[in-house]
Amino acid sequence: MSDSMPADQEFITFVVQSMVDHPEDVKVTRKVDELGVLIELEVHPEDTGKVIGKGGQTIKSLRILLRVVGAKDDGNRVNLRLIDKTQETI
Repeated sequence: MSDSMPADQEFITFVVQSMVDHPEDVKVTRKVDELGVLIELEVHPEDTGKVIGKGGQTIKSLRILLRVVGAKDDGNRVNLRLIDKTQETI
């Protein structure tokens, strides 16, 4: 992975861009505070369902994998928030 982006942010960007129909609309922002790292993910409205998955299984799996990457990389707790442009934060 590259030096320009933290491993957790680069990981989620790569995975989500690989699974959606509009990879150019994927935006990933990373915020660090006393509670750990918050990754905010925005996707094209048509791709929101793909990222959430059936019964929320896809987003749950992404969150688990991000926690593993974060723990391995720098020991920080990493959380993922999906920003739904048509609704509000999920």
